[in-house]
Amino acid sequence: MEREAMEYDVVIVGGGPSGLSTAIRLKQLAEEKGQELSVCLVEKGSEVGAHILSGAVIEDRALSELFPNWKELGAPLNTPVKTDEVYFLRSAEKSVKSPNWTIPKPMHNDGNYIVSLGNVCRWLGEQAEAIGVEIYPGFSAAEYIVEDGVVKGIITGDMGVSESGEQTENYMPGMELRGKYTVFAEGCRGHLGKQLISEFKLDEGKDPQHYGIGIKELWDIDPAKHQEGLVVHGAGWPLSESNSTGGFFLYHTENNQVVVGLITDLAYSNPHVSPFDEFQRMKHHPVLAQHLEGGKRVSYGARAIAKGGLNSLPKMTFPGGLIVGCDAGTLNYSKIKGTHTAMKSGMVAAEEIMKAVDAGRTNDEITEFTAAFENSWAYEELHSSRNFGPAMHKFGMYLGGAYNFVHHNLFPIPGTLHDTTPDHATLKPASESKKINYPKPDGKLSFAKLDSVFIGNVNHAEDQPCHLKLKDASIPLEKNLPMFDEPAQRYCPAGVYEIVEDEAGKRFQINSQNCVHCKTCDIKDPAQNITWVTPEGAGGPNYPNM
Repeated sequence: MEREAMEYDVVIVGGGPSGLSTAIRLKQLAEEKGQELSVCLVEKGSEVGAHILSGAVIEDRALSELFPNWKELGAPLNTPVKTDEVYFLRSAEKSVKSPNWTIPKPMHNDGNYIVSLGNVCRWLGEQAEAIGVEIYPGFSAAEYIVEDGVVKGIITGDMGVSESGEQTENYMPGMELRGKYTVFAEGCRGHLGKQLISEFKLDEGKDPQHYGIGIKELWDIDPAKHQEGLVVHGAGWPLSESNSTGGFFLYHTENNQVVVGLITDLAYSNPHVSPFDEFQRMKHHPVLAQHLEGGKRVSYGARAIAKGGLNSLPKMTFPGGLIVGCDAGTLNYSKIKGTHTAMKSGMVAAEEIMKAVDAGRTNDEITEFTAAFENSWAYEELHSSRNFGPAMHKFGMYLGGAYNFVHHNLFPIPGTLHDTTPDHATLKPASESKKINYPKPDGKLSFAKLDSVFIGNVNHAEDQPCHLKLKDASIPLEKNLPMFDEPAQRYCPAGVYEIVEDEAGKRFQINSQNCVHCKTCDIKDPAQNITWVTPEGAGGPNYPNM
């Protein structure tokens, strides 16, 4: 097919912290040198920030390097952390507050800020455009261009294709965006990043990547209960009842609002676990309910988190480009933070790309990036925390927590722990697993999935191909249902997957319109039978203030 093509020096996929930091740093370096450098960034959301979901408490280290005057420029870091609390929930009613000295140092939040990461990205997008970055929101990167084993750009998704695959009257073919170098910054489990890692064998010799599913809500609360700057973290009930691991967060941000969420490790083994329902019942615990009662839930969303750390970090370069940020897996799970490390990886990528362009290079592999990143503070952080996740998986919550306390608070424990079982391979048969009877939502603290999806402002254009592809349509009913009671019904936090039974019998139904683009199905399906691909541009959630 003949497609319109545009040429740039650098093409960037993804308008999150790493992609925007790459773009901004490139233009800053070009301006310092008095050079022209064309930089294009495509973002599948309807606007920059529309698909961004994170807790979020962030460090300003990378932002201060990128914009030393970020306060004067109005960056939306308005809520410094004032109080840091950690709880262990022993049961549905009981809890223990951890003394400050028992908490691993990386989890301390002195000097950090509670933010809406979506709003931070909106602000970064404004800064990027102000210095000449061309940003195209609403355009998905459907595939990358490979010629003679070299990545030379991307092709945006076609618009106006019907569910049956036919061109409608609104058909518009995607464009080729070609660059001297292409940077992939799609966030966790990016669909092109996943392909690049496989095609170029970037993860050879590495532990498999590990993930969590983060589910988050935004609440307006009673002003009398508001404690701006309070950060609460915790673990234990209800996940402990199914021997699952993870943890919750609750942050008092500005404007009498609270964000609350649960991260469930996707290494759980009981196929009856529903991360969404675990979160809903968790909010009834007194530690959380005291903040939320009498409030109003105003937004909902979910997103997978790459938490394998250094042991799972793939090679980040290949001929023609780089993969950065959470697309590669730069999150520091010991801090439950990835924004600052994602930004730094993008900034280092920009610096090495600029050196290559200055040298007249094009479409080769910028192998110098590896040493440059390994000499950065981001890599130092990841190396120091490399055993945090494996310790929790290997030794459990108590012994793993003790290991991490000793390693981070007393003395470094030598050696490297490995976790070599991928998350999709951890499920036990349903017949060997305890069934979980989740309580019905009360409509005050806990809610149904579809009501939640509604306030996530989720929308996809009607009559388009399903973006959740089954390699083998028979597997859900013939294999996953008898073996695991088809866990897609429960691990999806948006009600996308259903087993429907009627006069014709049972069928596996995909409600792709509900999809919040969390990528959990692509990760946790035990048969690795579901592949998430980009829907038509601008589809998905539209998160305000998340």
